[in-house]
Amino acid sequence: SLNALLLGGAGVFALHLLRYWNPASGGERQIALERRTWLVSTLVGLALVVSLPALALLARTADAMAPFFTGAMCAVGSLQANAWGLPALLAQLLLFFLAAAWLIINHLDQLGWDTPLIRRKYLLLLVLAPLAVIQAGLLWLYFLNLNPEVITSCCGSLFGPESGGVASDLAALPVDGSRPLFFVALLATLATGGFFLATGRLGTLFGVLSGIQFLVAIAAVVAFIAPYIYEQPNHHCPFCLLQAEHGYAGWLLYPPLFLGTAAGIGVGLATSARGKESLAETAPRVARGLARLALAGLGGFGLAAVVYIARSNLVL
Repeated sequence: SLNALLLGGAGVFALHLLRYWNPASGGERQIALERRTWLVSTLVGLALVVSLPALALLARTADAMAPFFTGAMCAVGSLQANAWGLPALLAQLLLFFLAAAWLIINHLDQLGWDTPLIRRKYLLLLVLAPLAVIQAGLLWLYFLNLNPEVITSCCGSLFGPESGGVASDLAALPVDGSRPLFFVALLATLATGGFFLATGRLGTLFGVLSGIQFLVAIAAVVAFIAPYIYEQPNHHCPFCLLQAEHGYAGWLLYPPLFLGTAAGIGVGLATSARGKESLAETAPRVARGLARLALAGLGGFGLAAVVYIARSNLVL
């Protein structure tokens, strides 16, 4: 909530800055803006760094609350205890990637002597600020409206064919199609990242592929990776993977996937910034560092998935 208030106030400042920012001016207003933007950027950066682990914390909290709700077996049941849980989780997921993107842009902006990305990062802040406020509101509504006497649904209802939603559609994806698609997307992303490290080219494509790979990976977890781990062909829940009875597999899969995706998208952002004169040398260096992190994260996720599939007794 404090982060949401801070980001909301920073959003108001962003409107003022975007309207009056003029680096060619030496007037008092411009000087005041230049002084305040460093303070605001620092505070926003700290708030967003703190907010990054919030996604994992929300998932862990929801999973820990499952025993208190009749019918709940994992985080899905807790989040379905009222109408605000799943929207809060989805908002937190979007906030994670937007926050990571803002932090990368802000870092690049501070490396340039003329703050070349200041408009770009404050335009993104205009998206981040209301999203943070909305997400905080959803969390408040979720926790304030929790009722332990409510009978909620287990994950089987959300990922079962009777739900008729996106989750059930992912669970129903044919393994013969989703499995090769997953490995092709992963290998194409890793190959593009390796090519970027070797040549400095295709950085933007690597960023795009990283985002696409994330969507394919989440679909793959639901469609076939989770059943391989559970060794049950009809158990597709990606949240039960966070539990001890399944070896905390989710905590081995999700952190490298999320970190690698965010870093990969950051490569695309850094590549697009190298056209700025003051970032011509530093942006490629930042992009290479992010590419190494992305390859380690996505490669680690892929390796973990392969190991879980190979050691499973399930045949799909």
